[in-house]
Amino acid sequence: MPRIALFALVLCVLAVVAAVVSFVQGSFLGIVWVLIAGVTSNMTWFYARKAKSEKAAHRPA
Repeated sequence: MPRIALFALVLCVLAVVAAVVSFVQGSFLGIVWVLIAGVTSNMTWFYARKAKSEKAAHRPA
């Protein structure tokens, strides 16, 4: 997995934790954290798939 995908995954986990903490404290700011978690989740998926397809393209047939 490429480094940027790992960073996005870590950021996704941190955003989910922040959302849970915000909601437990009664703040609706957690909605923003949920949206950030969604974006970073998509970034993780995109960069992981991109690396996988690039690796397959460079593999000799």
